Amino acid sequence: MARAKFQTLTEQMYYVLLCLTSECYGMDIMDKVSAMTDGRVKVGSGTLYHLLEQFAEADMIRETKVEGRRRSYLITEKGMETLNAEYQRIRVQVADYEKFFSHENHAQEVQHNE
Repeated sequence: MARAKFQTLTEQMYYVLLCLTSECYGMDIMDKVSAMTDGRVKVGSGTLYHLLEQFAEADMIRETKVEGRRRSYLITEKGMETLNAEYQRIRVQVADYEKFFSHENHAQEVQHNE
C-alpha cells in the first residue's frame, strides 16, 4: 500500500520547508539547507524545483515575489502544520531510540552484575 503524499517527509523536504519559514528565493534554499546541516544534506536544483512545485500544488507554500526568473516563496499554514507534524514524528522516534537503549543498557548492566 502506497503511503499518503507528505505523510512523512524526506530530509530534503523537511529542510526546504524549514527554510521557507522565512521568505526565500528558490536558489537561496540550496545554500541555506547545506549551511544549516553543515553540508550533510544537499538539494540539487532539479530536486528543489520539483519539490517547490509539489509543495505549491499542495498549498504548503506560496509564491510571494517574481523578479525576472527569481521567485520567492513562503510556507503556508498547511505547510507549517506538515512541518510540525514531521518534527513531532522525529521526536517520537528519538524518544523510542533513547528508551530502547536505556532499557537495553540497564538489562546489560543487570546481566553484568549477576
